[in-house]
This record gives sequence, C-alpha cells and structure tokens, in this order.
Amino acid sequence: MRADARRNRERIVAAALDLFAEHGAGVSMEEIAQEAGLGVGTLYRHFPDRRALVEDIATGTLTALRDHVRAGADEAVSRWEVLVGVVRYCAGQPLALITRFSDASPKSETRSRLVHEIDALLADIVEQAQREGSVRDDLTPGQIVGLINVAVCRPGARADDPLATVILDGLSTASTRRGS
Repeated sequence: MRADARRNRERIVAAALDLFAEHGAGVSMEEIAQEAGLGVGTLYRHFPDRRALVEDIATGTLTALRDHVRAGADEAVSRWEVLVGVVRYCAGQPLALITRFSDASPKSETRSRLVHEIDALLADIVEQAQREGSVRDDLTPGQIVGLINVAVCRPGARADDPLATVILDGLSTASTRRGS
C-alpha cells in the first residue's frame, strides 16, 4: 500500500473510533469521511461499508491485544503482574465498542480465532498465577478470564476504576494484596 493510502486509511480508522465512541453506532460513513478530512469516495475505496470498517478496527485491535498478551506471557515477572498489565493495556483500547458492534453483527472467522487465542493465552497465564499463589484457585481459569472481560470490555473501562479494582482485588490472593 502506498504511503498516502496508508495514511488515509489510518485517518479513517481514527476518525471512526472517535465518532463511534462519542456518538455511537449511528454515525454515517459521510460523517466519518468528513471527520477524517477526506472525500466519501476515498473512504469507500478503503472500506466498502460500515461492516468492513468495524471489522478492520476489531481485527487490528484484537491482533494488537493478542500480541501484547503474548509479550506479557514471555516477561520474567509474576503472572499477577502480567494480568494487571493486560487490564491496564485494555483500558486504552476500544474493546467496548468492538463488543457492542460484534453483538450487532456476526463474528468473522478471523475475529473468532483472535478471541479464542486471547482467551487461551489468558487462561494459561491465570493457571500459572494460580500455581504461583497470586490468584485465587476456587474459580476456573475460564471464569477468571470472563471476569477480566467484564472489567475491560465495557464503556469507560479504566484499569483504576471501581469495577476493575473490585474485580482485581477479588481475584488476587491475600498474599498478593499484602505485596508478599
């Protein structure tokens, strides 16, 4: 892809993310093009419809999240630190937006595969955290991954907001909270 075409595509995605976050799913493609400072024809050359645009945003976001979780899994830190790092990273991502749009349209094979990979990676990290004693072991890794998803896949999610804090506090063991 040419450099100018890549820049235009990035401008479209950034404008769409801003407008979707601010105004919801009802934003028109014309509004997105205007916000990006481009003509509608340029937008449609990159994305033939809203579904293609949302799929591109979702796939890019989930790919980056998968790569972040993989990198965290390779770090020589406690698994608890890795989980908290994932929650912090997710707070800056449009996961609530992706979830909302995903609920309204069928998941693509690529998006389904990425979600499965991320969940499997997180479940492995949770199992390791349970073995190291930093995460409670009376919940299954799948249940814990589900709770982490609740913490990060909602509008306004932040790593330090009350809901995320309560979930993380509830998942950690007493020794983790004491800093042992």
